[in-house]
Amino acid sequence: MSEIVPLLEARNVTMRFGGVTAVDDVSLVLGEVELRCLIGPNGAGKSTFFKTLTGQLNPTEGRIKLRGQDVTGLLPNQIARLGVGIKTQIPNVFNGLTAYENVLVAAQRGRSAAMAKAMVEKTLARLRLEPVARRQVGQLAHGQRQWVEIATVLAQEPDLILLDEPAAGMTHEEVERTAELIKEINRTQALVVVEHDMQFIRMIAQTVTVFNQGKVLMEDHVDAVLADQRVRDVYIGKAAA
Repeated sequence: MSEIVPLLEARNVTMRFGGVTAVDDVSLVLGEVELRCLIGPNGAGKSTFFKTLTGQLNPTEGRIKLRGQDVTGLLPNQIARLGVGIKTQIPNVFNGLTAYENVLVAAQRGRSAAMAKAMVEKTLARLRLEPVARRQVGQLAHGQRQWVEIATVLAQEPDLILLDEPAAGMTHEEVERTAELIKEINRTQALVVVEHDMQFIRMIAQTVTVFNQGKVLMEDHVDAVLADQRVRDVYIGKAAA
């Protein structure tokens, strides 16, 4: 029986900036169509680790593999071509284009015009964005702009989607809607979500990896993580009680 190759595998990843070690010997294994949340206090190393996965940073030590292929040190566009969709914390959309046009720009890569249009319609319907499809993105609310960017990522049909604080700056209603969208996407695609909003984590999480001081403090089901006193002490505090 052949060994199952993980979708994503990070082994002993370390990231140093001069004399500061931001990520210290971190390993993570992600299966096909798995949803993993990375949490931790500010400065814990989760966002730096995220950037090593996306190619924004080349780790000082350690290796990162996608389906067994070593991608350590590849640029973000090279990693994207291997089936990884990336959404950073700041929306990366064209404000002067409509939501439809933004998604079309992404969908056109490697597709005929007819196939691209079909993908746009499918993606907008999947994320329930048809009501704002013809509006300029610059005129949309913050949450809607975030959803349009998620749509541009989804239209490229990645196997893995990396989201950096997708609920940041959203209203409670927008956070709930974003949680629904992520669970819908997770039916067909794996996701790694970096987030600090614990209410949002409760809505979407299954397995959670907790960072603290550049290391993995613990990794377990969300219920076990939220109940762990060490996690409460370093991150959640009384608000989680």
